[in-house]
Amino acid sequence: MRTEVVCEPGTRTRPNEDFASVAAPACGQGGSLVVLDGVTPPRSGTGCLHSVPWYTERLGGALAELTVSLLDVSLAECLSRALAHTAEAHADTCDLSHPRTPQATVVLARWDERAVEYLVLSDSALLLESPDGTVTAVLDDRLGRIPRELRVSDAVLDAAARNKEGGFFTAAADPAVAGRAVTGTVARSRVRALAALTDGAARWTEKFREGDWTDLFTYVRKEGPRALVERVRELERADARERVFLGRGKTHDDATVVYVEL
Repeated sequence: MRTEVVCEPGTRTRPNEDFASVAAPACGQGGSLVVLDGVTPPRSGTGCLHSVPWYTERLGGALAELTVSLLDVSLAECLSRALAHTAEAHADTCDLSHPRTPQATVVLARWDERAVEYLVLSDSALLLESPDGTVTAVLDDRLGRIPRELRVSDAVLDAAARNKEGGFFTAAADPAVAGRAVTGTVARSRVRALAALTDGAARWTEKFREGDWTDLFTYVRKEGPRALVERVRELERADARERVFLGRGKTHDDATVVYVEL
């Protein structure tokens, strides 16, 4: 098994809100990956004493442990337990009912000699490459389906669509959100390699349209995750003034890529 991990902050003046880990406890026969993208809060606050990196480190650490220690438990149940454990760590000091309590997008994958399990919640991406080179993108596209008029500001989005039926879901403080994730299982024989990306790295396809998901996966396999992130940074700098591709979004976002060859 070969793995590569790149996790780069959008700017050196702010802490990285992403989290990434890969575990291979079965000496190459099995393993798991965890990728989280912390949701940057508005200046109005989150009702929490803790930062987003504090949250993603604790949730990510719990997921890294649970996905390899509870092999008979589904990834959705692992996420539910990790969310409950993380909530308990600050429920006495923070308002976990606040709509912007620290939260994150989630990508999980776990494999053994028989199967590859996956879970995706919100707008990070998981790509699965088959032995014949076909790439399947596992996406939770609910955020992208929110009407444009509801995405004009964070306040409107929070009130109308965040963690609500008919809207989109992120991993915050409610363990039940695990049941909203996109999940599935693929035979191990049908997966040669996989890549997990936060949306800061997926901009290569989703914002800048350098190629489709197959093109992105090929780029990562041939050039490596570091090259993908560096190319995204080049594109971001080129678009910083015109804002043709990024619109009103931040110029640089935290970017994480985890690549695994099984």
